[in-house]
Parts: sequence; C-alpha cells; structure tokens
Amino acid sequence: MSLRTRFAPSPTGPLHLGHAYSALLAHDTARAAGGTFLLRLDDLDQSRARPEWAALIESDLAWLGLTWNGPVLRQSDRLPRYRAALAALWDRGLLYPCHCSRRDIEAAASAPQEGAPLHGPDGVIYPDTCRPAQPPGGPLPEGVALRLDMTRAAAAAGLDVTPLCYQETGVADPPGPLGPDHFTRAIGDVALARRGLGASYHLAVVLDDADQSVTHVIRGADLASATPIHVLLQRLLGLPTPIYHHHRLIRDETGRRLAKRDDARAIAAYRAEGRTPADLRALVRLSPPHHLGPNTLGG
Repeated sequence: MSLRTRFAPSPTGPLHLGHAYSALLAHDTARAAGGTFLLRLDDLDQSRARPEWAALIESDLAWLGLTWNGPVLRQSDRLPRYRAALAALWDRGLLYPCHCSRRDIEAAASAPQEGAPLHGPDGVIYPDTCRPAQPPGGPLPEGVALRLDMTRAAAAAGLDVTPLCYQETGVADPPGPLGPDHFTRAIGDVALARRGLGASYHLAVVLDDADQSVTHVIRGADLASATPIHVLLQRLLGLPTPIYHHHRLIRDETGRRLAKRDDARAIAAYRAEGRTPADLRALVRLSPPHHLGPNTLGG
C-alpha cells in the first residue's frame, strides 16, 4: 500500500504557524513518496466549529501550495460510525456512563487522601468515581459521557500476554512494550464519548484513520502520550495500526507552544502582511521538498 497521510485540524479558529508546519510536513512526505495526502476536519464540537473557519482552513492550505486527494472528510458526518463502535465496546462490557463534570474530577482527584493528582494524556487521571463493579449491561445509553474501563480493556486486549507495541518515530524515547499497568496507572479510564459530542477525539481519530487507510500519522509531539490509547483501541476494534511520527512543536519567543489564540501568528495574518508561502516555510525551518525518508518512517 502506498503512503497515506492526513491533516485533521478543528475549524474552531484560524490556523497558525504550528498548523502550517504539521500540514506541510505531512503533505511533503506524502508527495515525495508518490502517496496520498488527505484533509479532514475535526468538527465534532458543533458549538465551536464554524463554516467560516473551515473555509479559511482550505484557503490557507491552498495558499501554502497544498493539495489534497478526494473530498474533505468531516467528522460531524460520521456520527453513526462512531456510535456503532461505541455499541460494540459497550456490548463487550468495556464502557460505562460517567456523570462527572471536569470540576468533579479535579475535586475527587485532589482529595487529601488521594495525594497529589496524577496527570495523563487527558489531564487529571480519572479517579474511577463512576466506574461500576460490574459492566452496566442493557442498551447503550444516549446523551451521556462514556468511559473506557481500562482494567477490562487491557484484559480484553490481552496486554498481560502480548504487550502493546507500535512503531513511533520523531520522539526522543520511542516506546517499548506497554503492559496493563501503563494503561491503568498512567492513563486511566479515558472518555470515548462526551456529553453532546457523540464521540471523543480518541475514538474518532482511530476510526477515521482506519477508514481512510492512513498508513502514517504525522502530528505534533504534544499528542505522543495519547498514541497508546489509540493503539489499544485499534487492537480492541480489530483495526490496523499506522506508523506514528510526532514532530517538534513550533513555539513562540518564550518557549510556549502556539495555540489558536495566537492570532498574530495566524497564517491569514501573514498572508495579509504580504508574506509568501516560502516565507512561512523559512519561519518553521522547513525547506521544500522535505520528507522523512524510508528509514525514519519505516517504509
């Protein structure tokens, strides 16, 4: 299978230099290998997603010289697919409803008897407040948050027999085999569906990458800690595992990574100043043509 990458921003604000670097790297890697580059919109949060931001994303990427194969996939169109995966996990007793707010979680995790709260890929590790002693049973509930019972999930995935392994490049310390302790202690019961959103990022990105036959996931180093969750879900759902590359982050003068609130570094702002795509490549230290190479990507 030829190399297939993707860029999947959220249409909740303007793209900035960090987005430009990630999109250019994924695009250049695919084109250098004669492969496929896909554009996907993470628009599950319809309370924040805006058509004008989606249009600006496409405009900015086209201005940078990027082209993508096929139509843009929108996660908001794929809710039945996510629901079906949740139902499959629910029927196996791996999910349970959670009624905790973010404040509830922080308060429970910070209780004096708990010590200092532990943090994982989703922030404070869930303190198991709503986890039932036995799988809930019955039909899959609607309109509630659903968490993955990590203890049961690790057992179902056979992590005590076959530790989780995957190929990851770009990080300082590539992961070794991961057993159940990593998932129960360092990650905890992550949410796979959030109230009002239908699915969480973790579930949606795994299903989208599989359904689009993505072979190489190229994304920022800030998401490296979430990758074990995604590989675990791939094993539970019988999906292929791509090769992961987590690239460096683009930071401001103080060392803080860029966010959508950094309007001064928005691609649209540089365009308005009369900058060129070559100028932005220089700003993120990425000269065309650029690709990661077969040794780095494992291809």
